[in-house]
Amino acid sequence: MQDLPHHYHVNASAEAEGHITLKAENLPQIVTAPPAEFGGPGDQWSPETLLVGAVADCFILTFRAVARASRLEWTSLECSAEGVLERVERVTRFTAFTVRASLKVPAGTDADKARKLLEKSEEVCLVTRSLLAESHLEAEVIVAE
Repeated sequence: MQDLPHHYHVNASAEAEGHITLKAENLPQIVTAPPAEFGGPGDQWSPETLLVGAVADCFILTFRAVARASRLEWTSLECSAEGVLERVERVTRFTAFTVRASLKVPAGTDADKARKLLEKSEEVCLVTRSLLAESHLEAEVIVAE
């Protein structure tokens, strides 16, 4: 792992109507749109689905690292994540995330150890632990001439 802090950069672009394009260096671009719940088409990734996807993805990557460090042999991990979006005190925000994990391990594996490592992975997952991170806006307005 590289020394901290790490910096991640994503560029987003859009016109007044239509999809948003996300780009990052050396990665394929992603096209997004509002989810159906916000009047979007519901056929593209949205900020909401990307965030919930990041929770599931990070959980599995965290488990890989935790299992490796604990020398746990495993075959596969299926994970689904659900995020609940609500309005709380006049602010719309995610209020809960549920991660459902199904881990397959070889015969003879200590199931209690495997369960504890899944729980540890949930506790230390970078994405879920960062969701109340501070946000800062640097804005510029360009007026057409």
